Amino acid sequence: MASSCENYGTVNGSSCECPTGFGGGNCSQPACGGNIFQGSGRSLADWSLGSFPNITGCSCENGWTGTSCNVCQSASACQSAFSGAGYSTSSSALASGTNETLVCSTDARVYAASQLSCDVNNPTLEAIFPLSSTLNILRTLNPSLTPVPNVTGFGSAGSVYAQLFYAGVEQFYCNADSCAQTLDNSTGSADWTCADLECSCVANSTFCSGAESLASILNGLSGQLTISCDAPSSNGTASCAFKQSTIDSVFGSGGLTLTGCVFGECVAQNVIDDVTDNGTTSSGSSSTDKSLSGGVIAGLAVVGALILLSLLVFTYGFWAQRRAKRAGPKSADRSGGVAVEWSDVSYFVPQSGGGWSGLLRRRRRPQDLSDQKVILDSVSGRVQPGEIMAVMGPSGAGKTTMIEILAGKHKSGRTTGLVSFPSLHGPAHTPHVGFVPQQDVLPPMLTVHEALLFGARLRLPESVPDAEKRARVDALIAQLGLAHVRGTRIGDGERRGISGGEMRRVSIGLELVARPDVLILDEPTSGLDSVSAKKVGEVLRALAHDEENPTAVIASIHQPSSQLFQCFDKIILLSHGRALYYGAGGLTPAEYFSSRGIPYITGYNVADYLLDVASDPPVGLFQSVGGTANGSEEGKLNSGSGNGAGVDVEKVADASVPVLTSAESGQTGGRKRRVGAGRCATTFLTQLEVLSGREWMILRRDKTLFLAHIAISCVLGVFVGGLYYKTGITIAGFQSRVGCLFFLGALIAFSSLSALYNIVEIRPLFLRERSAAYYSPTAWLLSRFVFDVVPLRVIPTIIVSSITYWMTGLAHDAAHFFKFLFILVLYTLVMTLFNFLLACMFRNGGIAILISALLALYQMTYAGFFVHLNSIPPVLRWLQWLCPLKYNLEALSVNEVGSGLMIDDSLDGVPVDVSASLIMETLFGFGENNYYRDVLVLFAFIAGFGLMVIGTVWVKVRERR
Repeated sequence: MASSCENYGTVNGSSCECPTGFGGGNCSQPACGGNIFQGSGRSLADWSLGSFPNITGCSCENGWTGTSCNVCQSASACQSAFSGAGYSTSSSALASGTNETLVCSTDARVYAASQLSCDVNNPTLEAIFPLSSTLNILRTLNPSLTPVPNVTGFGSAGSVYAQLFYAGVEQFYCNADSCAQTLDNSTGSADWTCADLECSCVANSTFCSGAESLASILNGLSGQLTISCDAPSSNGTASCAFKQSTIDSVFGSGGLTLTGCVFGECVAQNVIDDVTDNGTTSSGSSSTDKSLSGGVIAGLAVVGALILLSLLVFTYGFWAQRRAKRAGPKSADRSGGVAVEWSDVSYFVPQSGGGWSGLLRRRRRPQDLSDQKVILDSVSGRVQPGEIMAVMGPSGAGKTTMIEILAGKHKSGRTTGLVSFPSLHGPAHTPHVGFVPQQDVLPPMLTVHEALLFGARLRLPESVPDAEKRARVDALIAQLGLAHVRGTRIGDGERRGISGGEMRRVSIGLELVARPDVLILDEPTSGLDSVSAKKVGEVLRALAHDEENPTAVIASIHQPSSQLFQCFDKIILLSHGRALYYGAGGLTPAEYFSSRGIPYITGYNVADYLLDVASDPPVGLFQSVGGTANGSEEGKLNSGSGNGAGVDVEKVADASVPVLTSAESGQTGGRKRRVGAGRCATTFLTQLEVLSGREWMILRRDKTLFLAHIAISCVLGVFVGGLYYKTGITIAGFQSRVGCLFFLGALIAFSSLSALYNIVEIRPLFLRERSAAYYSPTAWLLSRFVFDVVPLRVIPTIIVSSITYWMTGLAHDAAHFFKFLFILVLYTLVMTLFNFLLACMFRNGGIAILISALLALYQMTYAGFFVHLNSIPPVLRWLQWLCPLKYNLEALSVNEVGSGLMIDDSLDGVPVDVSASLIMETLFGFGENNYYRDVLVLFAFIAGFGLMVIGTVWVKVRERR
């Protein structure tokens, strides 16, 4: 009785059932000549050449080749061998077919059980063992379809048997199971990937003995085996590779390189025909029409209604725009002058108790000012049209706070007092207050003329003809002394453009283009040299003293030169929030303080003298009550109890009223409104047109980001396509397909971070323009979204997806390709709006980017690729419904299996030929009918994020001072 069998033969009573091409009592003797149909009656090699059976002298019959003569070369060889061995169709597997003619398949592909014989060509191996080495491989896909099961084929379905011969003597043998065949129909190549590899060394053979023994390596081989073969060339031979991790590490990354390979498989013609038919016909299980559920139909109706509503809104916008333009040509010139008058204006901010506790305490005691810091203390004054007033004082005196209150800027603290804008000529009207902030926030890619024309088109009424707007811009450029840089781009810190003084004049021009009734400026000369500062001062003085349209101008000035100081008609000097002086400019303030015991040295810069006085004023100056030399006309100094910055808190609390404006001087009960609460001068559609024009101009001039996205998309498309190139239809191949789809979704999620950065970068310009009522936040968002999404999101997504789609070998029909693109474009819109939302919610761009990256990782976790969604604990499983990437991946996977994709594989030797939808549901938990549901959910994400972005911008993204 046989106790063990070599070459992984199986014990059968007292003998062994041996793999094809072996025999003897324990399967250790290779065949010598003959053919594979002869089975146990085949001639075997003997020990005449040494201590091991040697096949060097063996010769093959006509029509057979390869080591051990196992490889057929012609159909006639198979037919004659089949008949010569005494077999008939009734006694073989051929009885089940319709075309029972035996043929010899010499393709790399295996239909039932195929023999493969190759020369081993590896420099490392040849250096140790210089004689010829050959490798025989039997690949069994379906043993039931081979002509004579257990004779022409051996082992279970999806198995591999291999033997290596060195100088005609077997050295080691291997087997593996759970093999899957992957085919490339375009090239004719075939790859076999197997699990559970094991190998055994033939004891005392050349490879397995002596100092250079490979026994420990060969006996320890395990894990995955890959056999890759190209299609046979014109001479009938091919190249293959025998790969395993340990073999790769010893003999190189290519494993054992095999050359001169010949394939031969005796198989019935009907087996080939059946396999071909199954491979070319589509399954009806996944192509049948499926009715839409009620929820999907309702969702589609909602989407249709939203689209119709959008069309109606734009139609109304077009009608409103036409009506505004047809209102008749009107001039935007002002009629009559407007003065500025403020009385007992005070401003307080919390001094302690920040956070939620402080907020709650202030809400409980809104009139309690005991824990608040005084920034302004009962400041009063008046500026007439045709006057320019400087607000002076050291740092922290309250200069910026005062002019921001006069301009009606939103302040976070508490303000009391009254601000009015009396109209000196004509009927009362809502005053237009222009405000120029200290920082020049300008569009760097626009020229000076384009920036001013942009402001004119948005800040002048729509009824004003465009020709008049252009004329006004031209006149303003000449007035500001900017004619020499008219066509020069403004630039910024990274792009060289106009000078700092010229930028300051452009900022002033953006306010003057709308012809404000009052112009207020915060440090207009800050950061400028004396010459540039003087030019700015001359422009402001000329504006204030314009004979046709005099304007009240108020500017905070920190430390003006002597020449600049002479430009101001009035001065108000602040110290610790109190007004030390209010009155005429020139030498008058020096004379005033000299009369109060603070001597002035003749010839000394009056501005510097005033700053010295305000930096450390005597207490008596705060307690005195009086005015300038002509105080009865100019106003009076404010007074109050207490020291330097002190104020009678209870008195202020009792007398506090909101800072209001009045259309008539001295009337506090007339028409009142918040200062600076201006409305947009143009309709929504005009705002959108002008903003879109600017965005398009910037995109044409700065192509860096656009070209970077396009280039990266091309590179990533080729990379991903190469990574998943021509995936097969096995279970592993299907998993690779889904992996490719997942990779594309993750790529979109992370690349959308640039949308967040773009919003953070442009946010300061938006805040300035919104505070000046250039346009509505919705118009800005829509133009920003269109010109960010189309060039930087949609086009790159289409490029990377198209390249990857065809290289990977996904469903080859136009319908599924465009459905694939549709889903990815929807997901791109979702992620872009999501990053817009984060950019609007957080002022700190770093925090927004961090949160976006973390949420992208969350999406990857709950997408269904890394973990089966049904295996997640219920307490965390619900988070999948908030994951856009899950719906994206599911829709893409459903679209792929919906093309009729079939899985052709084997599990534990059992052939698998099922619809890919079954594998998809088993591996990932995706439903095959969920495509349209996922589309609607992505639309819901788009609508939800869009509304949240609009709400956040309207409520949160506004200028706060």
